[in-house]
Amino acid sequence: MRRLKIFVTGTRGIPDIPGGVEKHCQELFPRIAAKGHKVLLCTRNSYVTKKIDEWRGVKLINCFAPRRKSFEAIVHTFIALLKARWHSPDVVHINAIGPSLLTPFARLMGLRVVVTNHGPDYDRQKWGNVAKFVLRLGEKMGGLYANEIIVISSVIANIIRQRCHRESNLIYNGVNLPKKSGNVDFLTEIGVEPNKYLLAVARFVPEKGLHDLIEAFKALKGNYKLVIAGEADHETEYSRNLRQMTSEDDRIILTGYITGESLNQAYSHARIFVLPSYHEGLPIVLLEALSYGLPVLVSDILANKEVGLPSERYFKCGNVSDLKEKMEALLEIKLSEREKEEIRSQIKEKYNWDRIAEQTIEVYRKVLMS
Repeated sequence: MRRLKIFVTGTRGIPDIPGGVEKHCQELFPRIAAKGHKVLLCTRNSYVTKKIDEWRGVKLINCFAPRRKSFEAIVHTFIALLKARWHSPDVVHINAIGPSLLTPFARLMGLRVVVTNHGPDYDRQKWGNVAKFVLRLGEKMGGLYANEIIVISSVIANIIRQRCHRESNLIYNGVNLPKKSGNVDFLTEIGVEPNKYLLAVARFVPEKGLHDLIEAFKALKGNYKLVIAGEADHETEYSRNLRQMTSEDDRIILTGYITGESLNQAYSHARIFVLPSYHEGLPIVLLEALSYGLPVLVSDILANKEVGLPSERYFKCGNVSDLKEKMEALLEIKLSEREKEEIRSQIKEKYNWDRIAEQTIEVYRKVLMS
């Protein structure tokens, strides 16, 4: 089979840069490179702390991006597409609907474009009306002018069908089946005991619903702690208020952004995992929690419901009292090791990154044959 050259943009970069799109790209594109294809991925210089030219077979091209949430993605994508034209790839792969605004520009330059729609970002509470309009326009431009569209959930596929009157390629997010950690040194460092804490992994933005979780947890009785692993991309009034809320209860622990062994320990020894989001595409953190066999409790938004959890694992989105009651009920249940392994095997079967890489390459080939 012919070796392809793929140019990737729309992500802040890899490796180990916070964000769902970033985690998606970090898992997907090294696998595509390992199958013999040449992958060039454009990173944003304001997020890259260690300048490297290649990571796991993916060539990294560092580009300027202003560290302002309103302009960052669009300016970076414009520069990246100019670089893409110089590299003459077989396919340009644009991730997320904000960068997809420039899909017509890419096509005018003669580039073949695949867009991955990771979800309706205009539903995020952090955006004002102008930004939401631009994001909707980006979704439309990507939907109308990309050679092919990839969506990560059937919810997004329906949006593309309704707004752009075309079909898309449904390819789910993936997750690695981890080797759980037996170590507890990180837990000791942050002051928690195994199976004595609830875990949330999220950025400090309103749509992740951490304010609801904190409020519900404060009303929770018992000797459990709440560990929140995450950070703010940009310091905002919301993130400052979140820190103020957590400072009022010493049972709530903020770890900042963690990866590697620290995150492994946090997942491995949690009692339950909670995701109170108002908006998601298909949340990788939820798949990660399930890959550890964790009992999970998530908001009843459509993206979370697509995972197909039992009804008692959902609470009414934004309803703090329902969240509190469901947490109390779930803390009373302890899963057996057999039940945990069943959850892990189901996740491995449905959300396999190697199969996702193969499906993505097939979309590239479809573009080249059209």
